[in-house]
Amino acid sequence: MRSFRSRIAVVAVAGLVVLTGPATAAVAARPAPVDVQVLTLSDLHGYLTPQHNATDGTIKDPTGKVLVVGGAPYIATHLERLRAGRDHTLTLAAGDFFSGWPTEVAYHADEPTIEFMNKIKVDVAAVGNHELDRSLEFLRGHMGKGKCFGEIGVDSCFTDSDGQPFRGADFPFSTANIVRKGQERPVLPPYVIKRFGRVAVGVINLTTVTTVEGSTSYQPGLDNLPLVETAGKYAAELKRRGVEAIVANVHEGGYAGPEFDGCANLTGPIADFAARATPDIDAIVTGHWHWGFNCALPDPAGDLRPVVEPANHGRLINELNLKIDPRTGDVIRSATTSANHAVTRDVPPDRDMTELVEYWLAKGAESYARPVGALTGDVTRVRDADGESTLGNLAADVAHADSHRTPGGAADLAMVAVAPVKGSNSLRADLRFAKGANPADADGTVLFGEAWAAWGYANPVLTVSVTGAQIEQALEQQWQTQPNGTVRFAPLAVSGNVRFSYDLSKPVGDRVLPADVLIGGVPLDPTRGYRLAALAYTLIGADGYTAFAGFTDAVRGSRDYEAFRDYLARGPLTPPALDRAVAKQL
Repeated sequence: MRSFRSRIAVVAVAGLVVLTGPATAAVAARPAPVDVQVLTLSDLHGYLTPQHNATDGTIKDPTGKVLVVGGAPYIATHLERLRAGRDHTLTLAAGDFFSGWPTEVAYHADEPTIEFMNKIKVDVAAVGNHELDRSLEFLRGHMGKGKCFGEIGVDSCFTDSDGQPFRGADFPFSTANIVRKGQERPVLPPYVIKRFGRVAVGVINLTTVTTVEGSTSYQPGLDNLPLVETAGKYAAELKRRGVEAIVANVHEGGYAGPEFDGCANLTGPIADFAARATPDIDAIVTGHWHWGFNCALPDPAGDLRPVVEPANHGRLINELNLKIDPRTGDVIRSATTSANHAVTRDVPPDRDMTELVEYWLAKGAESYARPVGALTGDVTRVRDADGESTLGNLAADVAHADSHRTPGGAADLAMVAVAPVKGSNSLRADLRFAKGANPADADGTVLFGEAWAAWGYANPVLTVSVTGAQIEQALEQQWQTQPNGTVRFAPLAVSGNVRFSYDLSKPVGDRVLPADVLIGGVPLDPTRGYRLAALAYTLIGADGYTAFAGFTDAVRGSRDYEAFRDYLARGPLTPPALDRAVAKQL
């Protein structure tokens, strides 16, 4: 347990602290401090099921020993043990509890995570970037209040492990620095005040400033305010309300050496925040970077305060112990302690949480087997010499169609990376006509889980304004010269209303002529504007194509998963022809 000592001056005589006369009486009359325990989890990402791989299910202790960790049944047991004997406990979620990759959670609109958070009695959740992977309205209405959408029990509002309908969170979501564009007022409450007898603790919640233009959380109607200035503004407001004990719950982090309960050379955005954030903040808990550290860093006044991050996927729990002077409401920094506790599996798993996990795993298998569409033939990732594949062309058609059912969308064309220069490939699995091993499958049937696995990584389809010159440049960037002089082919799939040809005898960067690019049968005009549909990941350059930089007027459509299922639901799908790109004959 790390302790945090402020700059304290004492008078010593012959090695003894000397207290005399009235001072001694004053100390004796001083009321005992109020103990408040703050427990924090971060970046759970829906990992309720205990994981059995090194990345998600282990962590190394200071000796290098590998500890098997994580899982809702063990998180619950460790929380119960940490809370034992404590009268005042505050439990925080430091963001990104949603939009994870375990399908038993993701298939069910992250509702299992809300059930878990309710059961472990989370008091307040900071909004992380992934809390906005759908929309603010989804977070506020569905996650917060249990508002249903689509078909109940199919799209949302599933029955939980207790047999109850989804009701939303028992705790508030909070962010001080996410606002609507052009406004200063946050879209959710900026802080939460918790009272413990005679004292109060204020928790200011902050969201990484990469959120509104992140690949999954891209939200054109929102904006990020700066972290340091926003924290200072609301710390001052809390003090005006008589709250002196203040914790910043910040979904932004950093790296600090390999020891999860130590601190070595903290780097990253949180290091800057910790150095600059107002001294009125007594402790900083963080997330986002999926790292574990337990630091004691000086605030701008030179006094130490804890700056901690409890890793990710339920592998650690941070415990802060605050001692608060009941007369002033101030945190006694010299008496503050902090520790990151590994969520080991050498404790009895919580029975209710074990049942929760088992229930949602079974529910996941049931949802996987739900038919969502039909095929007349195989749709695969296999590329021909021109870089086309039936799945790539289908994905581009899906993005184009989604833009046309999105208000303000209606793209002229769509483009999808099928072999990106860098980053992840959104084409992840083939769809076969022949039935698979699942008993619910049949020839030509596409199951929910099969569609989910085929294309996408929870990215929204964006429709943006670009120039014809940018479209030409993007097509040229399909061929990129590598440091060793070789040329890498990184094809882009285009929607079915586009045809283009290219000339491999020309140098890289000069292989596509505007006159050889037809959109709806009309040659590309480099000087005019076009509306382009693509995944956010591609548009912001994460795939390695820089041509789209500076796009404007973004409109967010559906996430790739939902857009794909909507397209499949239109009726039996014939695999697209591979006739959209062609090499000129030498």
